[in-house]
Amino acid sequence: MPWRKTKDPYNIWLSETMLQQTQVKTVIPYYNRWIENFPHFESVAKAPSDSLLLIWEGLGYYNRCHNFHKAVKIIVKKYNSCLPDNIEDFMALPGVGIYTAAAVYSIVFSYPIPVVDGNVRRVMSRLLRLKRFTPFNNKKILSTLNKCLDKSHPGNFNQALMELGSIICIPKTPKCQNCPLKPYCGAAVSGNAGRYPLAKTKKTFPWKNVVVGLIWENSSFLILKRAGYKHLNDLWELPGGEVLKKQNPKSQLVGILKKNYNLDVSIENKIGEVCHRYSHFGISMSSFNCIIKNRSKLIVNQPYRWIKKHEISQFAFPKANHKIFSSMLEN
Repeated sequence: MPWRKTKDPYNIWLSETMLQQTQVKTVIPYYNRWIENFPHFESVAKAPSDSLLLIWEGLGYYNRCHNFHKAVKIIVKKYNSCLPDNIEDFMALPGVGIYTAAAVYSIVFSYPIPVVDGNVRRVMSRLLRLKRFTPFNNKKILSTLNKCLDKSHPGNFNQALMELGSIICIPKTPKCQNCPLKPYCGAAVSGNAGRYPLAKTKKTFPWKNVVVGLIWENSSFLILKRAGYKHLNDLWELPGGEVLKKQNPKSQLVGILKKNYNLDVSIENKIGEVCHRYSHFGISMSSFNCIIKNRSKLIVNQPYRWIKKHEISQFAFPKANHKIFSSMLEN
């Protein structure tokens, strides 16, 4: 793990931000690429959002990138490119919170505070043989961690516990035979550590039907920027929208493009259909090649560009759009 070779506050903070809800093996290439392009606080503060999103593209949970950008600007301007002495001031920055603050300050400054992420919670639930994360049990976990925390090396303690959870004490099939904490683990003694903690009840996962168009003019096609959105904010996408599954997607796309963008198009052919899961919903996206019939004035309330195929890599798109591009380039 490249961030284990340094105690630079910038590198540690970046790694902890990227690691939120993302596996280590996924993060490593993104982290290395980011450091190559933006090696310090000042380079991030000066960079336009589009440049940062292009490096982050594919890592998901894009609000992490937006918040990191906002927070770094504050660090550069208000704290002279240094982390604040008071951990609570750091926690007040966009996207930080108690988990990130505890990880960064324990690793960088040996601040004696335990980190409680998903991996640590799982390890502790098994050690203490707790099936549910009730308020009482959460307090018990935190109290135990505070008692066990190595005050001389809190960063090493926290990193060791997090990695134990990600490598050994994994959710479904924990590798108890390789665990150094096995003699002290209540769940391991029970003979079925995988039963701790109880699995969450899965909620219904909603799917949306979406249709998009590659609207061609000469050899360029139209892309739009998702400016001001909560989901995938500032990424680029193809024009289109959500549709009803039981109605003709072609006619619905024609109607959407006319209503939303004042475009009269004819559908040339279907490019393909892709499915993609985001964190809270999935989409089934159909795509079509479209030609403008009557050259009317394009009406768009968001940034837009006409780009050529070879320019796709210059813009940050959601993964679902890249799946469409792959189908398009194959044809």
